[in-house]
Amino acid sequence: MFQFSDLKRLLALGFLAGLLAACAGTGRELPPASYGDGSVVPSEEYTIGPLDEITIHVWRNPELSADKVRVRPDGRLTIPLVQDIPAVGKTATQLQDYIAGELSKYIEQPIVSVIVNTPEGNFTQQVRVIGATEKPASLPYRANMTALDAMIAVGGLNEFAAGNRAKLIRLDRARGTQIEYRLRLSDLVRKGDSSANVMLKPGDTIIIPESRF
Repeated sequence: MFQFSDLKRLLALGFLAGLLAACAGTGRELPPASYGDGSVVPSEEYTIGPLDEITIHVWRNPELSADKVRVRPDGRLTIPLVQDIPAVGKTATQLQDYIAGELSKYIEQPIVSVIVNTPEGNFTQQVRVIGATEKPASLPYRANMTALDAMIAVGGLNEFAAGNRAKLIRLDRARGTQIEYRLRLSDLVRKGDSSANVMLKPGDTIIIPESRF
């Protein structure tokens, strides 16, 4: 037989569910990622990070070139004639200009090109995904990367994830402050709701909490 205490329990649970839903619905939201409308654009120019694999080609001087050389953990690399080149934090263009300047001490008007073969991503250009996911990870950022791309890379949500209470932490570089955005990862991953997909930026951190019950 239905008791008054049962009614109170149901009302309490309903109130709690409503409260959690309200809490989940608060916070800033990013606009959905766009598809096929010409909005895909190059990202910020990539800066070289430790352990990146790069190729350095010196025109008409193959003996000075270096194929698939890896940036050392200390951020430097070595090629013939030039040792301990500071590479980390430079774009490919800046690095080739630096190397050309060093080689100009030995050859006349060197023409240098730098290609980043395997970007590992420095810390400011990684996307970190932590919390209730299958494989928390730091991911090298790539142009036009979305939340869905990141979730695929880490194996999706785990069974305990409260994906619609996930947060994206983004650094406002102009102000030097962090901005927090709400993410609806359960809607995105489990329901296929494309409106819940958002564009990511280098340095973003996605935090996925576990369900409270």
